[in-house]
Amino acid sequence: MEGTGGKPTAVVAVVTEPRFTQQYREYLEKQKLLDRQHRVKKLRDGTVALPVLREALLEQHLQELRNRVAPGSTCVLTQLLDPVPSKKAQSYSPAQRLCLEVSRWVEGRGVTWSAELEADLPRSWQRHGDLSLLSEDCFQAKQWRHLEPELWETVASALGVQRLAKRGRVSPDSTRTPAVRMLLGNHGWVEHVDNGIRYKFDVTQCMFSFGNITEKLRVASLPCAGEVLVDLYAGIGYFTLPFLVHAEAAFVHACEWNPHAVVALRNNLELNGVADRCQIHFGDNRKLKLSNVADRVNLGLIPSSEEGWPIACRLLKQDAGGILHIHQNVESFPGKTLQPPGSSEIEEHWPSPQQIISNQLKNGATSDSRRKTLSVATKPEWQRWAEAAETRIATLLHQVHGKPWKTQILHIQPVKSYAPHVDHIVLDLECRPCPLVG
Repeated sequence: MEGTGGKPTAVVAVVTEPRFTQQYREYLEKQKLLDRQHRVKKLRDGTVALPVLREALLEQHLQELRNRVAPGSTCVLTQLLDPVPSKKAQSYSPAQRLCLEVSRWVEGRGVTWSAELEADLPRSWQRHGDLSLLSEDCFQAKQWRHLEPELWETVASALGVQRLAKRGRVSPDSTRTPAVRMLLGNHGWVEHVDNGIRYKFDVTQCMFSFGNITEKLRVASLPCAGEVLVDLYAGIGYFTLPFLVHAEAAFVHACEWNPHAVVALRNNLELNGVADRCQIHFGDNRKLKLSNVADRVNLGLIPSSEEGWPIACRLLKQDAGGILHIHQNVESFPGKTLQPPGSSEIEEHWPSPQQIISNQLKNGATSDSRRKTLSVATKPEWQRWAEAAETRIATLLHQVHGKPWKTQILHIQPVKSYAPHVDHIVLDLECRPCPLVG
């Protein structure tokens, strides 16, 4: 078991002479006091230390060892600062180790361990340095409440961390504030490193998705040297930082309206040495007083960034255009008709796939390029959504700029499975103004 910085967590042990080791072991095993996760250790003075479960060990147990089990034996307690895991413990998964330690601690408190309690333990969690973030669907049984707050110290020790937090449901507010409660520790600030980029944030105020790592790596590899980019939903800098640090964007306008995320974003820009190449626009991006500035616009909001599409079209450079990176959760239920983007605002019927293809060709994409994008998308629902989004964007570009634009699907990138039959994908859409004729 490891604590902060990879250092082993100290364990309590009973010390006696080697000739009494077997009697001690048998007694401790019978009383369910022996810590089977750590090896017995021979100390420098020749005595032997037997790791024990400190929560269950009582003074009467020590007296029995001295007076009845092994009369005349030395029986003292010590702390092993560098305990060696047993072979059995090394074969446990983290979830099995958590179950073992918590169940022993609970039984030591006089509470009967049950299948209900075992099923209520977390099976997975996020780790941020010395803090573990538990999922919302664990430790819900009423029995746990009578064991707090000492319970959380046992859980943290089993997970090898110093702080513990539990996730709740994301607030349905506009800033998607995570409902995270600290169980152990004074604050929720953590640091996470992805692809050499440092992210610091407060887990009780800001979200961090490990599932987006593939997209962050992809963004970092894009050829953005000399380009100006607008990140419409910057958060703590999930994509702003890869664009600046690795993709070498010349400048990024980062838009964010969660004040806690803005504090973290400003700090992260400084941490990574790119603050001089980024301007933070705090507030509602629908009120953003920018236009005709961007070579790229990142729309990293799910389940849909559609509300930002008109803004993104306005931000693209009027003379040269650019690329939109559009995030979306797409359903892939067999037999279900895809709801097209913008359908709630359009009175006429949404065009059929054949009409969409025709419109795409009119907008400048060749049939060869369309076949290329079909080979990229592994699900037809992704392709259909992308084609519908392209048609909608082409309409918006014409409305915003007063002239026709050609659009082309460059790439459809799967990010992660968001839920059963729901995929988080990113559409790279190239948008260029049509040359004036005559």
